[in-house]
Amino acid sequence: MRPAYNAGLNNPCSSEVARHMSTLEVLAERIDRLVLRHDELKRTNALLMAQLATVGAERDSLKSRLAAARARIDALLDRLPVEPAEPAPSAGTAQAGDTQPAKSQGAT
Repeated sequence: MRPAYNAGLNNPCSSEVARHMSTLEVLAERIDRLVLRHDELKRTNALLMAQLATVGAERDSLKSRLAAARARIDALLDRLPVEPAEPAPSAGTAQAGDTQPAKSQGAT
């Protein structure tokens, strides 16, 4: 005759078995929570990866548009006529926008 598996529940060690069962139940609950958290993090990661791909594509599009705009501006700048630089007005001469005549030096 084989001993019953629950025979230990009636002996003095049954409290120790109950304590181990309680510990195992706590561990099982923690493992269940960890599995749920892992699944949640995997879903969040997948969403973030999709968002990152979208933002990366948008960035690439904006960089391309910026390069095209710069090229258009450079082309427009190249089409502008080049005028000779005007000499800077000397200190003693009146400029076109001045309303007061230039002061003469030496008169007091």
